Amino acid sequence: MIDSYKHKGLRKKLVELLASKGITDEKVLNAINAIPRHLFMDNAFINFAYKNQAFPIGSEQTISHPYTVAFQSQLLEIKRGDKILEIGTGSGYQCCVLVELGAKVFSIERHRSLHQKSKKIINQLGYYPKLFFGDGFKGQPAYAPFDKIIITAAAPIIPQDLKDQLKVGGMMVIPLGEGEEQEMLRLIKVSEKEFKTEQYGNFSFVPMLKDKSFSS
Repeated sequence: MIDSYKHKGLRKKLVELLASKGITDEKVLNAINAIPRHLFMDNAFINFAYKNQAFPIGSEQTISHPYTVAFQSQLLEIKRGDKILEIGTGSGYQCCVLVELGAKVFSIERHRSLHQKSKKIINQLGYYPKLFFGDGFKGQPAYAPFDKIIITAAAPIIPQDLKDQLKVGGMMVIPLGEGEEQEMLRLIKVSEKEFKTEQYGNFSFVPMLKDKSFSS
């Protein structure tokens, strides 16, 4: 697993770009700077790893724009020790950012091949979150409640199971909507039944799969 001076230099430039685009959380920028994004990508795209673009990772999924990863991470306002549920492990890159920020991460992926591939890369980099192959709409009730929940795919609805698994005072970051663009929302759980909703503009994600058989 090679992480050269060139890679590190390109990461530094990426961090500078993210800061210029409004990412102000130094901890998030430091996490982006620490993690070799090129190792999460297929060989055909490695030379473009530090551009602010999404790229295919197989199973009709993508590794998100670095800006999107940084933006969602910043919205979560992560504190060391926060217990975070991630829906959509994907490449594993966002998961590593969360762990680098000091969170205890529980991440679910419904594509078996991505689950296996990301687990290998994440562990090789020295990160050990709890990784699950399963249905993100159902969350992980056995490990609930969570301080924070992050959804990394376009959700057609806000799953009730996930709302139930969030602590009172906790927050969920979710791109909501079908079609080409989704609205980034942050839900803050005010009480067991009440949520405050904040809106943060439009983004583009691959769909969160619901009521479909698991993919290999």
